Amino acid sequence: MLAAARRNSFARFAVGLVAGVAITTISACTTGDVFALQPAVDVGSQTAAVPEAPQYVGLQRLVPSNPYMTQAAYPRMDEPMSPVEQMPASEIDCRNELKRMGVVYQDVQPIHEGQCGIDFPVKVSAIGSVAMQPAATLTCNMAATFAAWTKNELQPAARWRYFSGVKAIHQGSSYSCRNIAGEGVLSEHGKGNALDVMSIELNNGDDIDVRKPGLFAFRTRGFLNNVRADGCQYFTTVLGPGYNYDHRNHFHFDIKNRKSGYRACR
Repeated sequence: MLAAARRNSFARFAVGLVAGVAITTISACTTGDVFALQPAVDVGSQTAAVPEAPQYVGLQRLVPSNPYMTQAAYPRMDEPMSPVEQMPASEIDCRNELKRMGVVYQDVQPIHEGQCGIDFPVKVSAIGSVAMQPAATLTCNMAATFAAWTKNELQPAARWRYFSGVKAIHQGSSYSCRNIAGEGVLSEHGKGNALDVMSIELNNGDDIDVRKPGLFAFRTRGFLNNVRADGCQYFTTVLGPGYNYDHRNHFHFDIKNRKSGYRACR
């Protein structure tokens, strides 16, 4: 009897144990608590940490901090270099001479148009207090020659004849890619070695047109004769009104290099 009672008690204990395990398993599946099934790393339940910005070195150190800039302003390596950085010594010396004479100018990029062009052009807007209107694009050598003539000859002649300084030189053509009219030969304008003067404005308000003056315009005639004669001491070519029809309304000055050293002053 005692042995049978013990077997019945053990059987009831085993059935209860199995039932308890089953209830626990059902409870776990119905609560949604599945942490044991999740991966070791959370892939979406939390906001991912923002990685620290990399610390750049080298080129960025050359860029100053600017709170108004949204991007680093790296220098553009494809921008053309200033012509000053590639100039031969003769061009640098010429520009120093322009500065010594008080010429107001700026360097512009090289000009290349077929057979025409200037390797190191300058754009002259004034010679001391004398304005160049409009600004003239020339070789530095032509600019320096014209400036020397303006300061040493033109201004003194104006003071002597008109008791007034020169306010402005009105030019009609500096650099221009073209041939000499009717000759098929490249003009010195196409090399930046020529300048055409249309009129000369004085501080007293007079605007002297360089066209051939009237018979009784003695002062103007004397002044323009000075312009022509004095110009021939500086330029290799001076052509003006009275030479031909094409030059009826301006003085043409250039520094054409002639092997014989010949100067055309007409």
